Amino acid sequence: MTSPLDGTFAPYDSASQPVRRIVGYPNTQARTPVQAPVARVITPGEMSGPVFEAPRPEEADLSVTGAGKPRALGQLLHLTGRVLDENSRPLAGVLLEIWQCNAAGKYIHHNDPSPVPVDPNFIGVGRAMTDAEGRYRIRTIKPAGYAVPEHSFPGTQKNWWRPPHIHFSLFGPAFTSRLITQMFFPGEPLNGLDLILNAIPDETARARLVATFAPHLNTDDGALGFVHDFVLRGRLATPAA
Repeated sequence: MTSPLDGTFAPYDSASQPVRRIVGYPNTQARTPVQAPVARVITPGEMSGPVFEAPRPEEADLSVTGAGKPRALGQLLHLTGRVLDENSRPLAGVLLEIWQCNAAGKYIHHNDPSPVPVDPNFIGVGRAMTDAEGRYRIRTIKPAGYAVPEHSFPGTQKNWWRPPHIHFSLFGPAFTSRLITQMFFPGEPLNGLDLILNAIPDETARARLVATFAPHLNTDDGALGFVHDFVLRGRLATPAA
């Protein structure tokens, strides 16, 4: 994987990333190339940018839809952590985009057929940017687990439930350090059954997708604290998911 500083490679172990074709999850069949990757030289354009304007502070709070509005239903969460490069150096100015279902397991998206209720005070998307120490802070509610609809894609495993999780998209200091991944919660019984999480062969790498409960970050309004770091590229990279 390419270092954004000098263009050198720090290859990851394939066992630290999900297998490309997950049995029981037909989506992975369609998006997996059938031919071997082609080696090529990384261009200067890929080693630069992107550069973003900082999101508004309220975009990092998914628990409300606006000032003075009622808060979303569910367990409040205070989520923080750092974004690091492959040499454990903090990365400032990294844009994080997040999306998730609500406390009943419903995404605000036309492709979600779930009959569970929509929360009018929760839209399920937000943005944050890392500070000079590579740290981000997000306030949200804990998403629920949900049943994957079998009829959406023929061949989907029956009775497959996704555990509670939050989706993340990170834009690092270079186009080569883009990461799309998911964050899971510790102690969830569905973690051991999830096709996506368990598509990562290496147990240590799987653990890099699970947040750490941090009671010292609990807040007086009832939010539970969790810490979760991301590593962009390299041998200890956060697995894509």
